[in-house]
Amino acid sequence: MIFEHEIPKGSRLYFGKTAKKKRELETKVSQFFYESGFEEVITPNFSYSQHQSIENERKLITISDEQNEQVALRADSTLDVVRIITKRLGRTTTHKKWFYIQPVFTYPSNEDYQIGCEWIDHDNIGDIISLTADILKELKIEPILQISNINIPKVVTQELNIDIELFKKGEIAALFELKVEWLNRLLRVKSVEDLKSAIDFAPKSVKTELEKLLHTVLKIEYSNIVISPLYYGCMKYYDDIYYRVIEKNLVLCNGGSYKSEGMNSLGFALYSDNLLKVLED
Repeated sequence: MIFEHEIPKGSRLYFGKTAKKKRELETKVSQFFYESGFEEVITPNFSYSQHQSIENERKLITISDEQNEQVALRADSTLDVVRIITKRLGRTTTHKKWFYIQPVFTYPSNEDYQIGCEWIDHDNIGDIISLTADILKELKIEPILQISNINIPKVVTQELNIDIELFKKGEIAALFELKVEWLNRLLRVKSVEDLKSAIDFAPKSVKTELEKLLHTVLKIEYSNIVISPLYYGCMKYYDDIYYRVIEKNLVLCNGGSYKSEGMNSLGFALYSDNLLKVLED
């Protein structure tokens, strides 16, 4: 039995102090974006291209439009932002730095608010990670910044002829059971020193991507960094350096490098609900 005051499981309700804190968070971060040269965009809730963003398409909430084409509720903002700016609005703006504040929706009725940005046609990953770190400092928190390289698991699977699903599912025990010394070293990497040591033992095919990861980390001014070379992100489009921000088992942010519309771009999304929990603590 469903009572008339109930809301679907996974949906969001903000009121009173919670609504005020959410608005204050959005205002503070949006002001930071404006001062950093970003402009705001709000994309449609419905999209034709969400299947290109989400690894598990069963998480999409879909309907059909009047021409019987599949439409999905927005489950991710990144690719839609890039396409709308470069294609639909390409004749009216050449601006490359955009931010958004809007919810995403996943099956069956999950709703999550995000504050995110896309830096279109820009490929210096250090710039976007530093921007994320500056926002965290502005919010006066210092959670873990976990930095990875999506290409490393891909190259390792080719080198050892193993299934990429081992990395997608985080099957660490199964990877240790392979008893490959250089792989075991990579599995234990957390710090710059660990990574430097692992590079010395890695095969040439893996070494190049490890060195790219090291070069990125050395440029970031942030004290709470953890390096995870074998972590594999859940978004389809990230294809190079990838990072997460984590506090008390809550993911506060995902971001990284990707290609869209023939351009290298950068972006990240802050998860408002998890951020509010951490800020309240």
